[in-house]
Amino acid sequence: MSERMQEIIAAPRGGQSCLHVKHQTGLDIYIMEMPDFHSAYALFGTKYGSVNTMFRLNGEQDFAQVPEGIAHFLEHKLFENEDTGAFEQYAKTGAIANAYTSFDRTAYLFMCSENFNPSLEILLNFVQHPYFTQETVDKEQGIIAQEIRMNEDEPGWKLFFNSLKCMYHKHPVRIGIAGTVESIQEINADLLYRCYHTFYNLHNMVLSVAGNIKAEEVLEICDRLLIPCEDHKLEQVFPEEPYEVYQHEVIDTAPVGVPLFSLDFKLKPKSGTELLKAELLAELALDTLFCASTEIYQTMLEENLINFGFGVDSPFTGNGFFTVGIGGESRNPREVRRRIFEVIENAKKNGFDQQAFERLRKAKYGNLIRSMDSVESNASMMLDCYMCGIRPFTPAAVLAEVTYEEALQFLRDEIDTENTVLSVVHAPEDEI
Repeated sequence: MSERMQEIIAAPRGGQSCLHVKHQTGLDIYIMEMPDFHSAYALFGTKYGSVNTMFRLNGEQDFAQVPEGIAHFLEHKLFENEDTGAFEQYAKTGAIANAYTSFDRTAYLFMCSENFNPSLEILLNFVQHPYFTQETVDKEQGIIAQEIRMNEDEPGWKLFFNSLKCMYHKHPVRIGIAGTVESIQEINADLLYRCYHTFYNLHNMVLSVAGNIKAEEVLEICDRLLIPCEDHKLEQVFPEEPYEVYQHEVIDTAPVGVPLFSLDFKLKPKSGTELLKAELLAELALDTLFCASTEIYQTMLEENLINFGFGVDSPFTGNGFFTVGIGGESRNPREVRRRIFEVIENAKKNGFDQQAFERLRKAKYGNLIRSMDSVESNASMMLDCYMCGIRPFTPAAVLAEVTYEEALQFLRDEIDTENTVLSVVHAPEDEI
């Protein structure tokens, strides 16, 4: 067995622990053995998503700018090779495989209840061996263009991305993950290879594994199949983004029964543990103010201003962006906005229900601890923590310590009712 740096990381309050290995190839590996379970889950991910469109490597003078949507395009193409595709190989082991691209990452995954080791070999092999031709790229452009058009017709997609386009002046988060029909036409095989070799570098990647597996067997496969590569010292840049939103309101149409709305707050971007804590404080503060047990919720419900779909969304965060929203269905979203602002400004002056805050915090903490009984949740948690630059189990540790006083101060300092976007999607025949 080759030498490698190993560290055991334990959950803050008993229960699970995981092994962190800094492999000699540069790859970060997280392994959680869960011998009492029958299944296993693995993710092989890279810090490469739709917002990573400007970059340069060590020694390069200029930043390269690549077409929007290329990270998602690359994910689609990586499952193919010259002979047998990855899905056909997984069919022989019985594993269920998938992949996803988000704004800041791409991950390839599988789950299985048997044949874990050969399935892991498939994962490490196909992700490390790209195969692109201009012919297959041309074919994929038509497929993804159709996917983009379908997304643009979906009311929830319109609601979300209309808000982002109004919120951000320049940041690439304002563009859909798949790019645009126009941008993907600029993608070719050479560009795919360039982006692959830039971002699919093991120094920029993580392997996260949890379930009924043995750490030494996972590491033996990694020692055998991981391909050493040089750390290119990847450097990225994002356009300078103003604090203020670009536009405060956007109205669009789609075939919906009741108008959809989302009131989104643009917050100052953060990173690492500071971002994690800010996410928790934002969600807990707003949940305490607007959950189903509050007077404002019940009043708006009785007045038919909202229905049971009303609620606070999970914070949406990443490199250079941070938003939190409240949304649902309403025939008078502007009045709902006025009521929300009124409640927030009153809470800033007079505080809010501390007991309700503690109940929500404890409930959220309990849900987080219960999720540690899930193979999929643990593997995803370890990958998420790597992507955010924090240690595994940090979310539980931070959530256990956040206080009402911190949440109130965050509300006063960070939640700005003048820095919001109201996004509405209604039926063409309705008036807003």
